[in-house]
Amino acid sequence: MDKINISSEHLESIKELCNIGVGRGASVLNTMLSCHISLSVPNVKIISSSDFKEELKLFAKENSISAVSLAFQGKISGSAQLMFPTETASSLIAVLVDEGDDLDMDALRAGTFCEVGNIVLNGVMGSISNILDLTFDYSVPEYIETNPENFVKKPSVAQDDSHVLLARTRFTIDELDIDGDIALFMQVGAIQALIETIEKKFEL
Repeated sequence: MDKINISSEHLESIKELCNIGVGRGASVLNTMLSCHISLSVPNVKIISSSDFKEELKLFAKENSISAVSLAFQGKISGSAQLMFPTETASSLIAVLVDEGDDLDMDALRAGTFCEVGNIVLNGVMGSISNILDLTFDYSVPEYIETNPENFVKKPSVAQDDSHVLLARTRFTIDELDIDGDIALFMQVGAIQALIETIEKKFEL
């Protein structure tokens, strides 16, 4: 972490960008779905990929992880992911979908979670893009369900010089709090470029 010079003011600015983004995502979800959804980001931090691997094991415990991954390229490149323990993701999806006997529930859950993740991640990345005047090219979002050990072997996670911008995310649905993580995987240079852009924009 000594390679990245980040202050509490930087983190607060990033948190605000994320909160604006998930707020936009919540607005889209509220329009699409029959239940009211509120989203907030109470905590943001930047950690090394090795520290993230340890946090992930605690996050998922012995369970698998369900995630939606959205790769982006531009002046700042990386991968954005919305992650939940699979059991928590299933609880979230159960609130959002009407389970019918004739439906392939595994496919329905995966498709629904991918759509929710895409909406939330696009809200966050769109907020960063619009407010900081950045342009991103996006790949097709990918649904991932695997255990923590295999998840951290993904190239975007496993690179020794990558860092993780980790934003704790709270979904509130009919007074049900469900916590997940939004993680932005970026190389040190990309995070430094993000910080410098924030400094210029907000005159920090």
